[in-house]
Amino acid sequence: MTVEINVLFDEGLDGCLDTGWLEGIARAALAAQGIGDDVEMGLVIASQERVQELNRAYRGQDKPTDVLAFALLPETDTEPGLSFTAPPDGVKHLGEVIINYPQAVRQAEERQHSLKREVAILVIHGVLHLLGYDHIEDDEAAVMSVKEAEILKTVEADLQ
Repeated sequence: MTVEINVLFDEGLDGCLDTGWLEGIARAALAAQGIGDDVEMGLVIASQERVQELNRAYRGQDKPTDVLAFALLPETDTEPGLSFTAPPDGVKHLGEVIINYPQAVRQAEERQHSLKREVAILVIHGVLHLLGYDHIEDDEAAVMSVKEAEILKTVEADLQ
């Protein structure tokens, strides 16, 4: 029974954030949603150029964004995050969250809070997307916002 968080950094971003800290934020987000055993996900700290390229290729938007999430789980008709089909290896491969590091730095400055807080917000947001949450409709956005705030409170001590 394990939770595997694979953290990768684009070239030139190695060491900009602590890998263990990033893993801890992702684990907290998963645990808050009742996801805790035999799961695997990727977390990429990426350049602005990489995120813009991915956003253009996969979302048809030729502009950078702060976070992208590529879920590997099939969509279900049940509540997000609660229904998984076990793959042959028994590990639930959730997908990847990609954080635009330069954008996170800018947003932290604009919002006048720490870079750690901004990155935590983006990691939590991305993990919720992997679990099936979205914010296209106002009611979905409200649910996702509440969940983000709840999870953020659980990691508050790690944001200093």
